[in-house]
Amino acid sequence: MERISFGKPFVDTVATEVERAGAQRVFLVVSGSLNRHTDNIEKLRARLGARFAGQFDAIPQHVPRDAVLRAADAAREAGADLLVSVGGGSVTDATKTVRLCLEHDLRTLDAFEPFLLRSDPKTGALTAPAFRPPAIRHIAVPTTLSGGEFAPTAGSTDPVRKLKQGIRHPGLIPYVAVLDPWLVQHTPLDTWLSTGIRCVDHAVEGYCSLQGNAMSDACSLLALPLLAQGLRDCKADPGSVEARAACQNGMWLAQIAMWSGVPMGASHGIGHVLGGAMGVPHGYCSCVTLPSVLRFNAATGGARQAELSKALSQSGAAAADAIAQLIAELDLPGTLHAVGLGPERFDEIAEKSMLDRWVHTNPRPITGPADIHQILSMAS
Repeated sequence: MERISFGKPFVDTVATEVERAGAQRVFLVVSGSLNRHTDNIEKLRARLGARFAGQFDAIPQHVPRDAVLRAADAAREAGADLLVSVGGGSVTDATKTVRLCLEHDLRTLDAFEPFLLRSDPKTGALTAPAFRPPAIRHIAVPTTLSGGEFAPTAGSTDPVRKLKQGIRHPGLIPYVAVLDPWLVQHTPLDTWLSTGIRCVDHAVEGYCSLQGNAMSDACSLLALPLLAQGLRDCKADPGSVEARAACQNGMWLAQIAMWSGVPMGASHGIGHVLGGAMGVPHGYCSCVTLPSVLRFNAATGGARQAELSKALSQSGAAAADAIAQLIAELDLPGTLHAVGLGPERFDEIAEKSMLDRWVHTNPRPITGPADIHQILSMAS
């Protein structure tokens, strides 16, 4: 990443970056609701003028690869020389994956296989294929707090197996991120708040990781109070630009751990399955999993969890309880039952979770599906 624009209107900022890059065929991958229900995308198209080459606005949650292939076909036909994403985490990750499709001429679902991260279900050993990074570049304008614009990974879902998997390369990181606190006032409040908890999850699991470092620890602890207060303020006044900006600042800080290579834990790993296989909205996954994973880990990470509680102004409380209280204050679902999942799905969730690399980097070792069952039971 070369630049981050903070607190400036996205239309002018994107236009300036496009001109700086000398791009002539700009392809937009955008949120369908933002495109259809506001004039923001229309304003961007108008500002780009003759540089605008086309757009795609049909990326579903969790980035099914058949939708990515359709977007890539449209970008290929448009002769795109620069991609701009405007939307939530799924739109951001889809755009990264479209870039891979354009670079390596991927046109079928099977063509993704050589690029996917794979984790051994027993040992957690990660296989990360090497590949040529995309030449076409990407400007990201996020409208949620998922933080994918800072990550070298992109998640996408196999629509046949209902399995969410990732690809990874430093070259997938957008070279410019544009954080506009006015644009995100159009983001539905429930989506904004729940992806905020997803971002809290980044900070929490980054701080609790056994592979953290001084910088990631400091940034995670700074992110938590900004996010907690910012989310509460957004709940109280959804139109507050200041509150939205505070959340964006917290999100930025919370990404430092993952951005610097610190692995996440079981909340993220199980969450990938809840989303990709079970259809749970991205932000809700962390609302459901994070408190229970903290309870599962408490015996091995008590001192770290105590610091989390302090950062959330809940000294003396269990970190799991402090997080659960924040989720409840925001009127977000906090159990598997609340998102429509019962024990009859636990075997599938547990088996698929063991395929996720971050289950195997959880601070308390997860030795098999039985441990996942324990976490799911606590989350029920």
